[in-house]
Amino acid sequence: MIDQDVLQRVLAKAVRTGADFAEVYAEDKHSTSVAFDDGKVEQVTSGRDRGAGIRVIKGDTTGFAHTADLSEAGLVAAAEAAAAAAAQGDGGTRTTALTRGAIRTVSPIAQYPDDVRKADKVALLARMDDAARSSGGSIVQVSAGYGDSRQHMLVANTDGVFVTDERVRTLIRVTAVADGDGGMQTGSQSAGLTKGFELFREVDVEALARDAARMAITKLSARPAPSGAMQVVIKQGSGGVLFHEACGHGLEADIIAKGGSVYGGKVGELVASPLVTLVDDGTMTGEWGAFGYDDEGHASQYNVLIENGVLTDYMWDYLRARNEGKARTGNGRRQSYQHLPMVRMTNTYVLNGTEAPDDIIRATDSGVYVAKLGGGSVDTASGDFVFGMTEAYLIENGEITEPLREGNLIGNGPAVLRDIDMLGNDFAMGNPGTCGKDGQGVPVGDGQPTLRVKSLTIGGTAA
Repeated sequence: MIDQDVLQRVLAKAVRTGADFAEVYAEDKHSTSVAFDDGKVEQVTSGRDRGAGIRVIKGDTTGFAHTADLSEAGLVAAAEAAAAAAAQGDGGTRTTALTRGAIRTVSPIAQYPDDVRKADKVALLARMDDAARSSGGSIVQVSAGYGDSRQHMLVANTDGVFVTDERVRTLIRVTAVADGDGGMQTGSQSAGLTKGFELFREVDVEALARDAARMAITKLSARPAPSGAMQVVIKQGSGGVLFHEACGHGLEADIIAKGGSVYGGKVGELVASPLVTLVDDGTMTGEWGAFGYDDEGHASQYNVLIENGVLTDYMWDYLRARNEGKARTGNGRRQSYQHLPMVRMTNTYVLNGTEAPDDIIRATDSGVYVAKLGGGSVDTASGDFVFGMTEAYLIENGEITEPLREGNLIGNGPAVLRDIDMLGNDFAMGNPGTCGKDGQGVPVGDGQPTLRVKSLTIGGTAA
């Protein structure tokens, strides 16, 4: 996107007034999305985002400017604006020798989506629509969506870093609505990976749609969820979002620095059941949060955050690591060139335990089996959270029995981590997600094996 000698001159301009650090982040991103509703195409959209953000740091002050003009003149203008915002300096010249970093291909691409006809992408959605509707006459509405993106990014900074990365992501989703005596019920499924169109050699889109329809139809005969504290078993993959929200955000170094995390100052302490090892892994080939380099030019990493229940480290970006004298962990991420980087998760998951999932169910005399979690919210300062259950069942006498209507899981992150008393050997990643933080959204993955929490509050409507 930008020649190396141009980058060197722009960085020199950015620090000539005495700044400590300057960085150029540039990207060129192509994307396509298709919306399919009730048997017809609603919208087909293609877009391109291309530009650069320039960050200049002097002392504790950060200046930032972005531009869609990738000419040298446009970049210099943005660099001067960022430098002026950072501070007024005493002049001088500083030259940066950039060393091109190795290409890191974490997720190889077999078939680029932009080489595939839009008609073939629409055909996938039509197949999903047919499959969902064929699941039963109670299915009254189906909507489906497809999306892909191909992003080239570049980072160069005054530490001599100069790296590029390519990220290709492909996603498909479907929602089915069933109508019955109990009113309308909804089921949804999605699949997305850091892969190209070869995703659909692995994902059976009709099966995905039938599963969404099954969820909706099952809920037509569901009983109200119970209320109160009880044992809860969470199915493999589906509960990863609980760890992302309930403890992952609290392990991000910027939140720690603000005093906004219940995990502040607890490195080396037992914060979870000894069964739990929690990892954040940007190197996880093909997964939704994978990449070669983060958005500050640091190689993605496999980071153990909690090991056998003990908090081992937080996640770090450039700024927080510099301030605390820590090593970066590859967690500096941004939504686009128009945004500053911040500490963000990548693929966050709990490692396998040793129990067979069927044994976990049999060992639970009475409780709730959560097959799929929905959205939720968490207070990172206290760890308190609320999550929706989008698919759940009663456990009675060690068996999964009746389906339940949607209710909530209510609890506290640190308490849940301590109360995990059984951990399965059936690890799986969950659905692709977008993590929102301070107005920015980035792709993330999460997962876990089947597990049991010995006490969680269910917020249901049963008397």
